Amino acid sequence: MPQHMDEKPWPVVVGVDGSTGAQAALRWGMAQAKLTGSTVEAIAAWQYPEVYGYSYGWIPSMPEGGEFAKTAEHALLETVDTVRGQMDDPAQVSIRVAEGHPAQVLMDAARNAQLLVLGSRGHGTFSGILLGSVSQHCVQHAPCPVVVVPQP
Repeated sequence: MPQHMDEKPWPVVVGVDGSTGAQAALRWGMAQAKLTGSTVEAIAAWQYPEVYGYSYGWIPSMPEGGEFAKTAEHALLETVDTVRGQMDDPAQVSIRVAEGHPAQVLMDAARNAQLLVLGSRGHGTFSGILLGSVSQHCVQHAPCPVVVVPQP
């Protein structure tokens, strides 16, 4: 869907998981947003861990969904604050924490974005893999251009 000249530019969406790769992606996304007169939407996703059950019939206690959301929000705020502190004139950043698989959350956010920016690897990937599973999925399926920022 094309953007009209009188409308504010669509945001640059950045996936943030608290990793150093996410910091690099956010830094790049904020610089790009500043160049295009846009804003950044920094997004962290969380989901309940998979539980397969136990042979003894009990499941260890799990934190409520709010705890997972709070942890994701804390990592997101910490990353945004760190990156803002490293820049002279940072772009405006809004934050959002969403429940769901990171790839799906980012795909949904990218529908109204000019650009989706990701780190090449986040938390939970093997160090030898060049692209993490979320980055790989987004590169292949995103509804907007995708920039994958390499590890610093």
